[in-house]
Amino acid sequence: MVTFGILDFKAREKCITDKSYDGGIDGYHIDRDHRKIYLIQSKFRTTERNFNGKEILLEELLSMEVARILGGAETDEAGKKYNGKIQQLQREIREIDDIGRYKYQVILLANLNGVSLEQLQRLTGGYPVEIINYQSCYEKLVFPVISGTYFNGPELNIYLDLSNKNAGTKISYGVKTEHGDCEITVVFVPTIEIAKVLSKYKNSILKSNPRSYLDLEGKKVNDAIRETILSKDTNEFALFNNGITMISDDTGINERIGQRNKAQLAVLNPQIINGGQTAYTLSRIYEEHSLKEAEKIFAHKEVLLKVITLIDDKQSPDFLSKKLKLVEAISNATNQQTPVINADRISNDSEYEAIQTRIFARYGILFERKRGEFGDGLNKGYLKKTLIVERNMFFRIYLASNGEINRSVEKKLFLRFDNPLEVLVDLSKLDTFYFGLLCFHQLNEAKLPVQQFGKELFAKIYGLTKLYKPESLEDFKELTPSMIQHFETVWDGLISHVQSTSTKFIKEFIDNVTLEKRTTFGRSKWIKSLDAEQDIKEYFDRQLAQSKATSV
Repeated sequence: MVTFGILDFKAREKCITDKSYDGGIDGYHIDRDHRKIYLIQSKFRTTERNFNGKEILLEELLSMEVARILGGAETDEAGKKYNGKIQQLQREIREIDDIGRYKYQVILLANLNGVSLEQLQRLTGGYPVEIINYQSCYEKLVFPVISGTYFNGPELNIYLDLSNKNAGTKISYGVKTEHGDCEITVVFVPTIEIAKVLSKYKNSILKSNPRSYLDLEGKKVNDAIRETILSKDTNEFALFNNGITMISDDTGINERIGQRNKAQLAVLNPQIINGGQTAYTLSRIYEEHSLKEAEKIFAHKEVLLKVITLIDDKQSPDFLSKKLKLVEAISNATNQQTPVINADRISNDSEYEAIQTRIFARYGILFERKRGEFGDGLNKGYLKKTLIVERNMFFRIYLASNGEINRSVEKKLFLRFDNPLEVLVDLSKLDTFYFGLLCFHQLNEAKLPVQQFGKELFAKIYGLTKLYKPESLEDFKELTPSMIQHFETVWDGLISHVQSTSTKFIKEFIDNVTLEKRTTFGRSKWIKSLDAEQDIKEYFDRQLAQSKATSV
């Protein structure tokens, strides 16, 4: 699914050969476009600890009888007949007319260190080997699936309907910009073609878009798109919708494809930079219905597609830089159906990608740098919401857990964090963030009174990390609700201490009933003040010192 874009489960299952008498081959894929045959062996262990740490033995690779199977043998070295799936592989290879032009690649899913690729090739019959260890699994297989970026083929083909095009298929003209020369191609395409594209490519085709799927933020727009498609049999969609803007490295249209009133639009390395919400909503409708139902729903409905092609030298060292600047300029200038906020615009910056990569690799936590980025993973049930930390919340918890309580409640913190890469410099501080995130979830589960959230919540996160953060990262998840309950007593002690020592937030008043003079502590005023951070830090410093002294 990830590497070859095979979305249908039955089509993938057909290529799984893992059973008795499989000759050491657990799966295969024949890539007819690139004339390459992949043979897969998986040697991962099934427990969490062993999956990450257990290495395979070289002797286990000897079970791969690649050369024997490709040579046409019907039985393994012990004389046992190969299973039906291996025989199916052999049949498919025999039926390839130009098999002499094909190459082979062995994929080994396993942890294996200290062995050269040349040694591995000797063990697999001389065929080149690629190793995907547990780290590569998380980075190359797991993360793409949960973020909806699991397939990004270099070329996209879209079929066009010519039956109602009086003036030809397209409008095309050249434009000079400060970022290079471009060609703009404008066509109306069947909505079902766009739906199929997003269903297959998902967020992979939205990488250059400042946002990913907007399930919640764009609900009104999504509902309007859905209503126009589902409730009408005519083509009002072409009138009502603003259309889709795509950028590509090369674009071409062929009207002679052997089908009446049909043409094919081909785009190289496509990216949707405007109208992603439209495309995604169409894909959701497509996925919710059978193919027959979808063809009926989308029939005769088209959407405007504008393809912008940079025609500068693709080998030029500054081509990519020009392309990125052009994408940003178009995004800034275009008035989209759902406004793009400034935080969306910077979400593709490399430093946020670096943060996302690091905290996923270290903690298995997903930093949501783009709104709706993990919507597909949530929708399909791959993820729990507690595994995702929204970009502003990440910086709030990071600052609060490391003692910067006042700064943690600043507005638009994601935009105001001048040097985001500083969070990756000190791993100890980043680990403290992770413990603070676990505390945050526990505080949420504790269902504390509403008035205790806001700045008080982040102050509590600081107190919990200060007093209870374990030495070892592996022990962090041992945090329990009982710890939160114990901490509430400590927190009440803090409030009592501030109330008894601070006169600044004590207010005197006359009791209307007894006419006696009374005092009250302005807890809310205190927690919102700049003084609170210093009071809190000093109190927990004393608590920690007393705890250490007691333990000694």
